[in-house]
Amino acid sequence: MDRLADSVRGALRTVGVPDVGALADLTRAWPGAVGDAIARAAWPRRMTRDGVLHVATVSSTWAFELGHLAAQIQHELALAAPAAGLTGLRFAPGPVPAAAAAPPEQRRPPRPMPGEEERRAAAAIAAAIEDPQLRESVARAAAASLARAAADRRF
Repeated sequence: MDRLADSVRGALRTVGVPDVGALADLTRAWPGAVGDAIARAAWPRRMTRDGVLHVATVSSTWAFELGHLAAQIQHELALAAPAAGLTGLRFAPGPVPAAAAAPPEQRRPPRPMPGEEERRAAAAIAAAIEDPQLRESVARAAAASLARAAADRRF
Protein backbone atom coordinates (compact mmCIF):
# COMPACT_ATOMS: atom_id res chain seq x y z
CA MET A 1 0.00 0.00 0.00
CA ASP A 2 1.43 3.38 -1.04
CA ARG A 3 1.57 6.31 1.30
CA LEU A 4 -0.75 9.19 0.39
CA ALA A 5 2.18 11.63 0.50
CA ASP A 6 4.02 9.63 -2.17
CA SER A 7 0.94 9.61 -4.42
CA VAL A 8 0.44 13.36 -4.03
CA ARG A 9 4.11 14.03 -4.76
CA GLY A 10 3.93 11.94 -7.91
CA ALA A 11 0.78 13.69 -9.10
CA LEU A 12 2.25 17.13 -8.47
CA ARG A 13 5.48 16.19 -10.24
CA THR A 14 3.58 15.17 -13.38
CA VAL A 15 2.02 18.63 -13.68
CA GLY A 16 5.34 20.42 -13.10
CA VAL A 17 5.02 21.44 -9.46
CA PRO A 18 8.36 21.15 -7.65
CA ASP A 19 8.29 18.63 -4.82
CA VAL A 20 8.70 20.69 -1.65
CA GLY A 21 8.32 17.56 0.48
CA ALA A 22 11.25 15.92 -1.30
CA LEU A 23 13.40 19.00 -0.73
CA ALA A 24 12.43 18.97 2.95
CA ASP A 25 13.35 15.28 3.21
CA LEU A 26 16.71 15.87 1.54
CA THR A 27 17.42 18.94 3.67
CA ARG A 28 16.76 16.93 6.84
CA ALA A 29 18.99 14.11 5.59
CA TRP A 30 21.78 16.41 4.31
CA PRO A 31 23.95 16.82 7.47
CA GLY A 32 23.90 13.12 8.26
CA ALA A 33 24.64 12.11 4.67
CA VAL A 34 27.52 14.51 4.02
CA GLY A 35 29.00 15.18 7.46
CA ASP A 36 29.51 18.37 9.46
CA ALA A 37 32.29 19.93 7.38
CA ILE A 38 30.39 19.71 4.10
CA ALA A 39 27.10 20.72 5.74
CA ARG A 40 28.76 23.95 6.91
CA ALA A 41 30.04 24.67 3.39
CA ALA A 42 27.11 23.52 1.24
CA TRP A 43 23.33 23.38 1.62
CA PRO A 44 20.42 22.18 -0.56
CA ARG A 45 18.58 25.10 -2.23
CA ARG A 46 16.03 23.70 -4.62
CA MET A 47 15.00 20.60 -6.47
CA THR A 48 13.93 20.55 -10.10
CA ARG A 49 10.95 18.55 -11.21
CA ASP A 50 13.23 16.01 -12.87
CA GLY A 51 14.80 15.25 -9.45
CA VAL A 52 18.05 17.22 -9.66
CA LEU A 53 19.03 18.76 -6.33
CA HIS A 54 20.73 22.15 -6.65
CA VAL A 55 23.14 22.76 -3.79
CA ALA A 56 24.59 26.15 -2.82
CA THR A 57 28.24 26.21 -1.75
CA VAL A 58 30.28 28.87 0.02
CA SER A 59 32.76 29.09 -2.86
CA SER A 60 33.42 27.86 -6.38
CA THR A 61 36.21 25.70 -4.96
CA TRP A 62 33.71 23.84 -2.79
CA ALA A 63 31.37 23.48 -5.78
CA PHE A 64 34.20 22.00 -7.85
CA GLU A 65 35.32 19.58 -5.12
CA LEU A 66 31.79 18.44 -4.29
CA GLY A 67 31.16 17.86 -7.97
CA HIS A 68 33.76 15.11 -7.76
CA LEU A 69 31.92 13.58 -4.80
CA ALA A 70 28.46 13.88 -6.36
CA ALA A 71 27.95 10.15 -6.94
CA GLN A 72 28.88 9.28 -3.37
CA ILE A 73 26.72 12.08 -1.92
CA GLN A 74 23.79 11.11 -4.14
CA HIS A 75 24.09 7.50 -2.95
CA GLU A 76 24.07 8.55 0.72
CA LEU A 77 21.09 10.86 0.19
CA ALA A 78 19.17 8.15 -1.68
CA LEU A 79 19.68 5.84 1.29
CA ALA A 80 18.60 8.52 3.79
CA ALA A 81 15.61 9.84 1.80
CA PRO A 82 14.56 7.20 -0.75
CA ALA A 83 11.13 8.75 -1.42
CA ALA A 84 12.68 12.05 -2.57
CA GLY A 85 13.29 10.75 -6.10
CA LEU A 86 16.78 12.22 -6.36
CA THR A 87 18.23 11.83 -9.88
CA GLY A 88 21.28 14.10 -9.74
CA LEU A 89 23.18 16.86 -7.99
CA ARG A 90 24.40 20.28 -9.14
CA PHE A 91 26.74 22.44 -7.07
CA ALA A 92 27.16 26.20 -7.48
CA PRO A 93 28.29 29.07 -5.27
CA GLY A 94 25.43 30.71 -3.39
CA PRO A 95 24.09 31.60 0.04
CA VAL A 96 24.59 28.93 2.68
CA PRO A 97 22.82 29.29 6.03
CA ALA A 98 24.99 29.90 9.08
CA ALA A 99 25.60 26.75 11.08
CA ALA A 100 23.30 26.47 14.06
CA ALA A 101 24.92 26.31 17.45
CA ALA A 102 25.59 22.75 18.42
CA PRO A 103 23.53 21.36 21.28
CA PRO A 104 25.42 21.40 24.60
CA GLU A 105 26.10 17.66 24.48
CA GLN A 106 27.85 18.05 21.10
CA ARG A 107 30.05 21.01 22.01
CA ARG A 108 33.75 20.33 22.36
CA PRO A 109 35.17 20.35 25.85
CA PRO A 110 37.79 23.01 26.61
CA ARG A 111 41.31 22.26 25.45
CA PRO A 112 43.33 20.43 28.10
CA MET A 113 46.27 22.25 29.66
CA PRO A 114 49.61 20.45 29.35
CA GLY A 115 50.91 18.92 32.57
CA GLU A 116 54.49 18.51 33.73
CA GLU A 117 54.89 15.21 31.86
CA GLU A 118 53.82 16.76 28.53
CA ARG A 119 56.10 19.77 29.11
CA ARG A 120 59.12 17.52 29.75
CA ALA A 121 58.40 15.42 26.65
CA ALA A 122 57.94 18.57 24.57
CA ALA A 123 61.22 20.05 25.85
CA ALA A 124 63.02 16.86 24.84
CA ILE A 125 61.46 17.06 21.36
CA ALA A 126 62.57 20.69 20.90
CA ALA A 127 66.00 20.36 22.57
CA ALA A 128 67.92 20.10 19.29
CA ILE A 129 66.65 23.48 18.02
CA GLU A 130 69.37 26.12 18.36
CA ASP A 131 67.27 29.30 18.26
CA PRO A 132 65.85 29.85 21.80
CA GLN A 133 62.62 31.54 20.65
CA LEU A 134 61.89 28.87 18.08
CA ARG A 135 62.77 26.13 20.58
CA GLU A 136 60.32 27.62 23.12
CA SER A 137 57.55 27.96 20.49
CA VAL A 138 58.00 24.39 19.30
CA ALA A 139 58.06 23.13 22.90
CA ARG A 140 54.77 24.95 23.71
CA ALA A 141 53.09 23.63 20.56
CA ALA A 142 54.32 20.09 21.21
CA ALA A 143 53.15 20.20 24.84
CA ALA A 144 49.69 21.37 23.77
CA SER A 145 49.53 18.64 21.14
CA LEU A 146 50.61 15.95 23.60
CA ALA A 147 48.01 17.13 26.14
CA ARG A 148 45.27 17.11 23.49
CA ALA A 149 46.27 13.63 22.31
CA ALA A 150 46.13 12.31 25.87
CA ALA A 151 42.70 13.88 26.43
CA ASP A 152 41.34 12.39 23.17
CA ARG A 153 41.91 8.84 24.39
CA ARG A 154 38.43 7.71 25.27
CA PHE A 155 39.29 4.32 26.69
